[in-house]
Amino acid sequence: MKTAKKIIFWTLVAFALIQFFPIDRTNQPVDTKVNFVDARKSPEKIRTLLKNACYDCHSNETVYPKYAFIAPVSWSVKSHVNEGREHLNFSVWGTYNKDLKENMLTKSVQTIQNKTMPMPGYIVYHKEANLSEAERALLIQYFEEMLKTKTY
Repeated sequence: MKTAKKIIFWTLVAFALIQFFPIDRTNQPVDTKVNFVDARKSPEKIRTLLKNACYDCHSNETVYPKYAFIAPVSWSVKSHVNEGREHLNFSVWGTYNKDLKENMLTKSVQTIQNKTMPMPGYIVYHKEANLSEAERALLIQYFEEMLKTKTY
């Protein structure tokens, strides 16, 4: 019994200590000249869908939820955001070359079709990101039209 109490005690101490090492939740400023929805003058419906389902991980406009302020969950959230921005960052869309844009749009269509994005774990806490079939089709159509007309 003593061992169990020690384990619980030291686990709580460790949990308390890691709270003193917060993640950096600072977003870089967004330049509307290169931000996807602004630069493309995206329709309001597309803008809303992207902001609700994509922008938290794929832009510099991340809104961190309350649970992202508690370590070690915060570390995982920050890791997901960093990885999402590595693959596609809508806030710097205008800085990408044509090949990157084409590749990112193609991958976006695939992940929306395969329902791998938004991530299922994200949808659990962000109901607005749970896209209906019609909303998925609308985003796919928007991206495919860009690909077809080469208007990235």
